[in-house]
This record gives sequence, C-alpha cells and structure tokens, in this order.
Amino acid sequence: MKLTIVGCAGSYPGPDSAASCYLLEADHEGRTWRLVLDMGNGSLGQLHRYLDPRSIDAVALSHLHPDHCIDLVSLVVLAKYHPQGAYDRIRVIAPRGGEEYLAAAGGVGGEPPLDALTFGIWEDEPDQQVGPFTIRVAAVKHPVPAYAMRIEAGDAVLVYSGDTGPTPALDALAAGADVFLCEASFVESAVNPLDLHLTGAEAGACAKAAGVGLLLITHIPDWTDAGEVESDLRAVYDDPYVIVKPGDVFEF
Repeated sequence: MKLTIVGCAGSYPGPDSAASCYLLEADHEGRTWRLVLDMGNGSLGQLHRYLDPRSIDAVALSHLHPDHCIDLVSLVVLAKYHPQGAYDRIRVIAPRGGEEYLAAAGGVGGEPPLDALTFGIWEDEPDQQVGPFTIRVAAVKHPVPAYAMRIEAGDAVLVYSGDTGPTPALDALAAGADVFLCEASFVESAVNPLDLHLTGAEAGACAKAAGVGLLLITHIPDWTDAGEVESDLRAVYDDPYVIVKPGDVFEF
C-alpha cells in the first residue's frame, strides 16, 4: 500500500493544510486502485496534486462532519459538469444518512441527487471490498455515528481512527497494524470533552496496546499546540511515530 497525506488539519482547514483526506493506492489486476479516506474542507483541490479525480475508485467516509466529508459536494460538481464529459459514478461508503446530508449541503433540497455518486452504508455492511482493499469498520466514540477503519491489501494493514475519544473498539481494531493513522486533537493539560477526540498520550497508549508498526499522528487543529501534542505522546510512547504533514508518503 501507498498512503499519501492529502489533508491533515483537524476540525477545519488550517493555513498549511486542508482538512482530513488520505489517499491509499495499491496495484491489483494490472492497474492501480485508489481509495480516498475522508474528503474534508479544501481537500478536493489538493487531491489534484496526486491524481486525476476520474481515477478515484471509492471514497470511504469515517463520519459526517464537514471536515471529513464536505468536499464530496464539490466532487459532484466536478463529476457531473466537467467539459470533457461526466464521470462514471463514484462509489462512496458512509454512515447512514450520508446521501441525504450531502444532498442538502449541495443545495438540492435534500433530495438524493448525487447521480454522480453511488452509496454504500457502513451500518448495513461493515465489511466492504474495493479492488484489493478489504475494509472493516468499528463504531467509535464521537457525537455523531463515526467509524474507525481497518484496511488490508495483501499483507499490508492500515488502521485509520477517524475522530474518536478513547474506546476499546479502536484498540482492538488497530491490533497488529503496520500503520496506525490516528487523530490527536487534544492536549493533556486541558479539560477536554468526553467522547470527542484523543490526546497525544491517549493515541500513544492505544498504539502501544495494539502493537502497531508505525504510528502516524494526524488531525491536529491549528488552534492546538502540535508540540504539546507530541510531548504528551512521547511521555507514554517510544516506538516509531510521525506527526504527519500534507504531501507525506508512506509505503508498506
């Protein structure tokens, strides 16, 4: 698998990054398959740096907050009205209500519009196949229905936390992953809301319990001191990690 960090800003686009968006690529049956994890504010423009959007095979959404999904509305415009012709329908896998949410956001009165997209629903099928990618999800702790993803292709395993507070479900899903892409939006020195996000220390504790190969810390909001997040992480975690930035590439 090849993972490219397209956007990693937490909660909203920052001055140096789009909101959450990650590109996974793997070769299968004579071509490269491309799976996009989340498509938050500002990410569609940045995706053009790495691929022609026509080559997207599927988009998997962790949850329906704008910083993880709203640029799908712009993708619909691109897919329907491109002067070279409409795109083929792009597969989207999302929590229940995703089609209606994005339809309303796109200003079409909440009618399911998105004839440029075709939807699968995590609650109906928590295991999905996209080319070489086998995706399994687990419900995590967040104010809206939210899912962490375990993605396997060949012998490679990536786990993506999405947005979550601490939960045993994430610890279990991450077990033995080669790469653990994990949010850390909070700092230990603050009084943080429950069931919303992780601190660096909580992300590190989860990664340590799961025995992951490489921990990638993401989703740090611009209003949060990334250095403090890293200090919290280092207090509990001494295995390999990276605080990601846009354009980072990991192959495993």
